[in-house]
Amino acid sequence: MSTSISSSFVTIFDAEVKQAYQSDRVLAGTVRERAGVQGNTYKFNKLGSGVANLHIPQSDVTPLNLAHSQVTATMSDYNAAEYSDIFTSGKVLFDERAELVKALSMAIGRRMDQLVIDAIDGAGTSLTVANSIGGSNTNLNVDKVLEAKKLMDQKNVPAEGRFFLCHSNNMAAFLDDSDVKTIDVNTTKALAQGTVDSFLGFKFIAIGDRDEGGLAVDGSNDRTCLAWHQSSTGLALNMDKKTEINYIAEKASFLVNSMFSAGAVGIDTNGIVEITCRES
Repeated sequence: MSTSISSSFVTIFDAEVKQAYQSDRVLAGTVRERAGVQGNTYKFNKLGSGVANLHIPQSDVTPLNLAHSQVTATMSDYNAAEYSDIFTSGKVLFDERAELVKALSMAIGRRMDQLVIDAIDGAGTSLTVANSIGGSNTNLNVDKVLEAKKLMDQKNVPAEGRFFLCHSNNMAAFLDDSDVKTIDVNTTKALAQGTVDSFLGFKFIAIGDRDEGGLAVDGSNDRTCLAWHQSSTGLALNMDKKTEINYIAEKASFLVNSMFSAGAVGIDTNGIVEITCRES
């Protein structure tokens, strides 16, 4: 009797694992974050501004009566889970559970980003930059970023802590703008690295297509980029991102489960600008 083993029965796995191309969380630290929230909601406070009054000796002081308001972030629960079969894990040369932790953690990170994106996009700001700025039906360009900066400056938004989120298609168009090409590359490193780190006071962040939604494009090929100040939006965390690995006897498998519970909300629309870009 032959002792040979059918090639269809044996599969040889490489010790190196090729993770699918995917991105991780990129918006951490770009908004107000509150950890350890108890309950299903969290209220972010907003205090209005006032004008100082001339003091007259022996007269009563005049209170500013600053407006005080609150916005509510409602918690939602998310998880990303996958089974690691105990028999399969014994037949491969890599640590399957460790690789699953990486993949699931990145999925959770992108979902946390989407909470922030949806909160900023849904805040209802009146500060907008049309796709006609810098030319008719144009993609991202220097004129659009200048307009976003001007709108924030007019609202006295602090210069520190400004962010600009765009899609990789918008970044490509921005790098192709003749005004960007003339910038000292030793300062911005835009042409050398193929991206812009900061420009006109904004910290730039570019993302690609995301199954979670990302920055959607509409039927007219218009995509809305977002510029905001860190204090304009809040992210409340009831449960911060964590991963557990538990053995499930009934499945003869380990369950790798990443999870978090959080809610995000726009706080001050004066610190949010929507920039419409027409993609070709």
